[in-house]
Amino acid sequence: MNRPNIRRRLPRKRLVARIALTLVLVALTPVVAAGSALRAAYAGAPADEAVTRGRDAVWLGHAWVDGRHGAADLARLKQRIGDTGMRDLYVHAGPLEHNGTLPASAYRNARWLIDSVHRELPGVRVQAWLGDKLVREGGGGLRLASAQARAAVVASARQVMAAGFEGVHLDVEPVPTGDEDFLALLDGLHPAVRSAGGVLSVAAQQIDPLPSMHSASGLLGSKKWWTQNYFGKVARRTDQIAVMSYDTALPWENLYGGYVARQTTLALQATPRGTDLLMGVPFYHTDNWGHQSRAETAAAAVRGTRLGLSREDRHRQRFGLALYVDFAATEADWRAYRAGWGVRG
Repeated sequence: MNRPNIRRRLPRKRLVARIALTLVLVALTPVVAAGSALRAAYAGAPADEAVTRGRDAVWLGHAWVDGRHGAADLARLKQRIGDTGMRDLYVHAGPLEHNGTLPASAYRNARWLIDSVHRELPGVRVQAWLGDKLVREGGGGLRLASAQARAAVVASARQVMAAGFEGVHLDVEPVPTGDEDFLALLDGLHPAVRSAGGVLSVAAQQIDPLPSMHSASGLLGSKKWWTQNYFGKVARRTDQIAVMSYDTALPWENLYGGYVARQTTLALQATPRGTDLLMGVPFYHTDNWGHQSRAETAAAAVRGTRLGLSREDRHRQRFGLALYVDFAATEADWRAYRAGWGVRG
């Protein structure tokens, strides 16, 4: 008596299963395509000339200016970078207060560091790394919309330049793409730093790997990506722009290396030739949802950068690597930088 009903139900179950499978395949198709594209971007051999141009940088922790580091630490740093293309040290001299001010006590040992670097590493510049988190709804932070806060940041930049630093490296996060207040801050900072004889450097967010990626991520509350157009606006207001090309959440090294190659291409296209472009290299090994150390390796970042440079603008001279960060780096990280990017002959 029930057999006719069973026959009617079986096709429905198969239909539901087929619909579910179709939906899964539709959802996975762009993911698979993106993965294939990143693997392809990591394939091939970099050009022989895609090596250091002598414009590299490294982020250094606060211990260098608060008295914890001394001559022995500088000797070890000299051993690692003395024969490389290192040109700039981004030394953490902050953080800025949420109102944009900076207590001089935060960098009390700066004069020793600057004089020691000039003596031991001639030609290397010491920049003051200044940063703060930006205000979010319901939380504290630097408010870029405040003209008073922006003026205080400019005053803080003048303050560190007067203390002997040779540039200001600004790292405030997260800046949403299109933020006019950030551009207004740079418009005030750049002439202030240049008039004191220094360079203005900015830590930049990644560029949309796909059109309107920033819009999709914004719906999820993320401000990770900038449009290529906005990246160019920031680059034109600086002497040097360093892409934070890490924390990608990618699970495999070849995907990450391909992603860095793509970021390098996009950044080269957007950066004016008068601005130094540096691609960030992860020298840290924290594992969380945004960073898998087995995937985001220094070696993959160096090779990915070389591939992107080779394909887009292999002869560009105002280009380098920026290593993040000294206090978390391993000997393997330093070897990857030296072997993959080269040392001075």
